[in-house]
Amino acid sequence: MTMKYVSNEEIIRAARKNLSQGAWDYLIGGSESETTMRRNRLAFDRLAFRPRVLVDVSNIDTSNTILGFNSKMPVILAPIGSQETFTENGAAAATLAANEFGIIDVISSVSSPSLEEISTTANNPKVFQLYIHGDWNWITSMINRVKESGYKALCITVDTAHYSRRERPMMTRFFPHSRRTPPDPKYAASVTWETINKIAEYADMPLLLKGIATGEDAKLAVEHDAKVVWVSNHGGRQLDYGQGSMEMLPEIVDAIQGRAEIVLDGGVQRGSDIAKAISLGANSVAIGKMQCLGLAANGKDGLIRVLEILEEELTIAMALLGVTSIDQLSPNYVCRSEATSESHEMSSWVNIPENRIK
Repeated sequence: MTMKYVSNEEIIRAARKNLSQGAWDYLIGGSESETTMRRNRLAFDRLAFRPRVLVDVSNIDTSNTILGFNSKMPVILAPIGSQETFTENGAAAATLAANEFGIIDVISSVSSPSLEEISTTANNPKVFQLYIHGDWNWITSMINRVKESGYKALCITVDTAHYSRRERPMMTRFFPHSRRTPPDPKYAASVTWETINKIAEYADMPLLLKGIATGEDAKLAVEHDAKVVWVSNHGGRQLDYGQGSMEMLPEIVDAIQGRAEIVLDGGVQRGSDIAKAISLGANSVAIGKMQCLGLAANGKDGLIRVLEILEEELTIAMALLGVTSIDQLSPNYVCRSEATSESHEMSSWVNIPENRIK
């Protein structure tokens, strides 16, 4: 692939040029004060590395597995609603990028094209993410479509009992396609652990629960047969004043005790972030905003370039830490430290100031 972009900062700047103010605000912003979103970055920024030297790191292997499927690196594409806002081909472009690069993607139930069309777009393993927007008959009809289309697992997002106030796009009167005909809120608000039991029994396929933020709920997730506990605060787009995802991770790892795999999202922007998350017990990270920034910059090829840069950064971090494979990363390689600047949604790139790209 051409080396058009040398850093993900260049991709971010290209994406900004291609997006309207409303679409940009929808992608970049968080809920209310955006404290949770900032804490996602702050939690990464407060971790430092403890490198080991004089190790043969001439061959670095970034690959791993998730749900039994091989992945080129421990990254999956998070489910994103209204991806057609960022690229003409919507979620199909993300699937094509995931397939070409060699990772799993998770398809949102509020994206387009249809789940059937996306399933035939590429051959990589796909997970379907289901928002509960209807009664039991609606749920079972969706699950039937998912299974008939060959998806490998089902993801339920559990932190959206009520839609949040995302004030950046509200101020520009921007409404994503997925919100222009809002679903009846009673269905999402009434989902309980009993609902999860019914879904798991009916679907009879691996279950991922996305939006777990405490050790207590992580234990319940495992008790309700979740194969993946997805540590997430929705990228800081739901509950304001929540913890950063990396702050939540240690207690969730302790609660699960290896009984399920762990995916983490929220603030993942560099390969070094991936190394930190894996070191503290995640099996994989997921990217949402970075995914859409790549799509907005240059469609499928833009997203592939995002992934290539993350892979290069991860390879460098591993080599300089003195590890040659993902399974060698452990808590011994990280420690608490102080952040050196104020954390915000662009603070991974030193040339993007606090006042953001306008």
